[in-house]
Amino acid sequence: MAYIIALLIIALDQWTKWLVVQNMELGERITIIENVFYILSHRNSGAAFGILQGQMWFFYVVTIVMVGVLIYLIQTEARNHTLLKWALGFVLGGAIGNFIDRVLRQEVVDFIDTFGNFPIFNIADSALTIGVGLFIMNLIMESRKEKRGSK
Repeated sequence: MAYIIALLIIALDQWTKWLVVQNMELGERITIIENVFYILSHRNSGAAFGILQGQMWFFYVVTIVMVGVLIYLIQTEARNHTLLKWALGFVLGGAIGNFIDRVLRQEVVDFIDTFGNFPIFNIADSALTIGVGLFIMNLIMESRKEKRGSK
Protein backbone atom coordinates (compact mmCIF):
# COMPACT_ATOMS: atom_id res chain seq x y z
CA MET A 1 0.00 0.00 0.00
CA ALA A 2 2.78 2.48 0.88
CA TYR A 3 4.40 2.04 -2.52
CA ILE A 4 1.11 2.56 -4.36
CA ILE A 5 0.52 5.78 -2.41
CA ALA A 6 4.06 6.93 -3.22
CA LEU A 7 3.62 6.16 -6.93
CA LEU A 8 0.31 8.05 -7.07
CA ILE A 9 1.87 11.07 -5.37
CA ILE A 10 4.88 11.02 -7.69
CA ALA A 11 2.62 10.80 -10.75
CA LEU A 12 0.35 13.64 -9.58
CA ASP A 13 3.32 15.77 -8.53
CA GLN A 14 5.19 15.35 -11.80
CA TRP A 15 2.05 15.84 -13.90
CA THR A 16 1.11 19.09 -12.15
CA LYS A 17 4.68 20.39 -12.42
CA TRP A 18 4.74 19.47 -16.12
CA LEU A 19 1.49 21.40 -16.65
CA VAL A 20 2.97 24.49 -14.98
CA VAL A 21 6.25 24.31 -16.93
CA GLN A 22 4.48 23.71 -20.26
CA ASN A 23 1.69 26.25 -19.89
CA MET A 24 3.03 29.11 -17.79
CA GLU A 25 5.89 31.56 -18.02
CA LEU A 26 8.22 31.73 -15.04
CA GLY A 27 6.68 34.24 -12.62
CA GLU A 28 3.24 34.06 -14.23
CA ARG A 29 0.41 34.03 -11.71
CA ILE A 30 -3.17 32.79 -12.06
CA THR A 31 -5.71 33.88 -9.46
CA ILE A 32 -7.91 31.06 -8.20
CA ILE A 33 -9.33 32.82 -5.11
CA GLU A 34 -8.30 36.47 -4.70
CA ASN A 35 -6.01 37.02 -1.67
CA VAL A 36 -6.16 33.31 -0.80
CA PHE A 37 -5.01 30.92 -3.54
CA TYR A 38 -2.95 31.38 -6.69
CA ILE A 39 -1.05 29.25 -9.15
CA LEU A 40 2.38 30.85 -9.53
CA SER A 41 5.12 29.46 -11.77
CA HIS A 42 8.15 29.52 -9.48
CA ARG A 43 11.47 27.65 -9.23
CA ASN A 44 13.45 26.86 -6.10
CA SER A 45 17.03 25.58 -6.02
CA GLY A 46 16.96 25.21 -2.24
CA ALA A 47 14.62 24.02 0.46
CA ALA A 48 11.59 25.56 2.17
CA PHE A 49 11.81 29.30 2.77
CA GLY A 50 14.66 29.44 0.21
CA ILE A 51 17.29 28.03 2.56
CA LEU A 52 20.32 26.13 1.21
CA GLN A 53 19.98 27.60 -2.30
CA GLY A 54 22.06 25.73 -4.87
CA GLN A 55 23.17 22.94 -2.51
CA MET A 56 22.06 20.14 -4.85
CA TRP A 57 24.58 17.54 -3.66
CA PHE A 58 23.35 17.98 -0.11
CA PHE A 59 19.77 17.33 -1.25
CA TYR A 60 20.85 14.32 -3.35
CA VAL A 61 22.60 12.67 -0.42
CA VAL A 62 19.87 13.46 2.12
CA THR A 63 17.12 12.22 -0.21
CA ILE A 64 18.92 8.98 -1.10
CA VAL A 65 19.52 8.23 2.59
CA MET A 66 15.93 9.17 3.45
CA VAL A 67 14.49 6.95 0.70
CA GLY A 68 16.59 4.05 1.98
CA VAL A 69 15.36 4.58 5.54
CA LEU A 70 11.75 4.90 4.37
CA ILE A 71 11.93 1.66 2.36
CA TYR A 72 13.47 -0.10 5.35
CA LEU A 73 10.67 1.17 7.63
CA ILE A 74 7.98 0.19 5.13
CA GLN A 75 9.42 -3.32 4.89
CA THR A 76 9.92 -3.81 8.63
CA GLU A 77 7.90 -1.51 10.89
CA ALA A 78 4.83 -0.73 8.78
CA ARG A 79 3.78 -4.24 7.77
CA ASN A 80 0.80 -4.38 10.16
CA HIS A 81 0.26 -0.66 10.73
CA THR A 82 -2.03 0.93 8.17
CA LEU A 83 -1.58 4.53 9.33
CA LEU A 84 2.20 4.12 9.33
CA LYS A 85 2.06 2.70 5.78
CA TRP A 86 0.11 5.76 4.65
CA ALA A 87 2.49 8.13 6.43
CA LEU A 88 5.60 6.54 4.96
CA GLY A 89 4.00 6.33 1.50
CA PHE A 90 3.23 10.06 1.53
CA VAL A 91 6.76 10.95 2.69
CA LEU A 92 8.36 8.60 0.15
CA GLY A 93 6.27 10.00 -2.71
CA GLY A 94 7.01 13.59 -1.72
CA ALA A 95 10.73 12.98 -1.33
CA ILE A 96 11.01 11.27 -4.71
CA GLY A 97 8.83 13.88 -6.43
CA ASN A 98 11.16 16.72 -5.48
CA PHE A 99 14.24 14.53 -6.05
CA ILE A 100 13.17 14.00 -9.67
CA ASP A 101 13.04 17.78 -10.14
CA ARG A 102 16.45 18.29 -8.59
CA VAL A 103 18.03 15.64 -10.80
CA LEU A 104 16.32 16.63 -14.06
CA ARG A 105 16.04 20.42 -13.65
CA GLN A 106 18.57 21.31 -10.92
CA GLU A 107 15.67 23.08 -9.21
CA VAL A 108 12.19 22.30 -7.89
CA VAL A 109 9.04 23.51 -9.63
CA ASP A 110 6.75 25.18 -7.08
CA PHE A 111 3.34 26.60 -7.97
CA ILE A 112 0.89 26.64 -5.06
CA ASP A 113 0.80 30.13 -3.57
CA THR A 114 -1.45 30.77 -0.57
CA PHE A 115 -2.06 33.67 1.79
CA GLY A 116 0.75 35.85 0.44
CA ASN A 117 3.51 35.30 3.02
CA PHE A 118 3.56 31.50 3.07
CA PRO A 119 6.27 29.79 0.94
CA ILE A 120 5.23 28.65 -2.53
CA PHE A 121 5.00 24.86 -2.62
CA ASN A 122 3.94 21.85 -4.74
CA ILE A 123 2.23 18.47 -4.45
CA ALA A 124 5.42 16.76 -3.23
CA ASP A 125 5.82 19.33 -0.45
CA SER A 126 2.17 18.81 0.52
CA ALA A 127 2.66 15.04 0.60
CA LEU A 128 5.73 15.40 2.82
CA THR A 129 3.76 17.59 5.24
CA ILE A 130 0.77 15.23 5.29
CA GLY A 131 3.06 12.22 5.73
CA VAL A 132 4.85 13.78 8.69
CA GLY A 133 1.48 14.68 10.23
CA LEU A 134 0.25 11.10 9.81
CA PHE A 135 3.54 9.80 11.25
CA ILE A 136 3.09 11.98 14.35
CA MET A 137 -0.52 10.79 14.69
CA ASN A 138 0.72 7.21 14.48
CA LEU A 139 3.32 7.85 17.20
CA ILE A 140 0.68 9.36 19.49
CA MET A 141 -1.73 6.47 18.89
CA GLU A 142 0.97 3.85 19.48
CA SER A 143 2.10 5.63 22.65
CA ARG A 144 -1.47 5.62 23.97
CA LYS A 145 -1.82 1.90 23.18
CA GLU A 146 1.39 1.16 25.08
CA LYS A 147 0.20 3.20 28.09
CA ARG A 148 -3.13 1.36 28.13
CA GLY A 149 -1.36 -1.98 27.83
CA SER A 150 1.03 -1.28 30.71
CA LYS A 151 -1.75 -0.46 33.19
